[in-house]
Amino acid sequence: MAHPLIFEDHYKKLGLETFSGGNPKAMNGNLFKSDIKVFFIAAGYDLMVDFNHHQTKKPSLFFITNQQLTIQKGKEESELLYYNRDFYCIQIHDKEVACDGLLFHNVFEIPFVELDHEETLLIKNLFQNIKNELEWQDSSAEEMIRTYVKQLIIRATRKWKKQNLDNDLIKISGSELDIFRDFSRYLEIHFREKHHVADYADMLHVAPKTLTHKFKNLQLDSPNQLIINRILLEAKRLLFYTDKPVKEIAYDLGYEDPAYFNRLFTHKTGSTPASFKKNYTSGKKYNF
Repeated sequence: MAHPLIFEDHYKKLGLETFSGGNPKAMNGNLFKSDIKVFFIAAGYDLMVDFNHHQTKKPSLFFITNQQLTIQKGKEESELLYYNRDFYCIQIHDKEVACDGLLFHNVFEIPFVELDHEETLLIKNLFQNIKNELEWQDSSAEEMIRTYVKQLIIRATRKWKKQNLDNDLIKISGSELDIFRDFSRYLEIHFREKHHVADYADMLHVAPKTLTHKFKNLQLDSPNQLIINRILLEAKRLLFYTDKPVKEIAYDLGYEDPAYFNRLFTHKTGSTPASFKKNYTSGKKYNF
């Protein structure tokens, strides 16, 4: 792995690292766990995002916040751009780039876009521009880098929409996109304490039945199922990557009755939390 390039100013931080396909494990672990991460990953990589396996048939961008990314194998050099919210907050700048709920925090767990040859050259050029600014360390570097990050996110958001909207997997029109994005964003923020569709319908200023009907029209899982899916994903993360007991995980996820949480997990996954932990936990654990 090449020497990292880092910009730091008070609380603001951004870094860029090139990692080799011959040593992909250098990128695994929790070193960047608190950062927003954009991975440019070459074709021919095997990797896991949480509990989903991906193989990159084309060069791809992966957008990671709280997910656990584990690179298993690959050949060509790839890049990791990481930054904290003080450097560039996707929520604050959402009106500019409209990526939150799509690239980040989308309920389909599709955190990537595939790039064709022309797009790959454009994205590589943006990474190179960021690298140049980090090396030059000019007084205007921060704003220049932020401009390139914004371009990268806008291009990727456009590509995500093109790849994932109005196709066989997801049927969603542009006019319905905002309610989907807002639901995804609110769910990411509140899933630990808000477990009912009515909670999110209230935030979206619609009736619970209306919200459920909209998702049905879009051929999506129901809002209730998506809420449960997000809770179960976090439960699996905590079981797999930490040593927290099941009772503590239940409390962390807003369940005052651990027995109820145990039954919910077992019913939805076919495995008790304790069995899941025993069957899936191997190797190093990471503290979230």
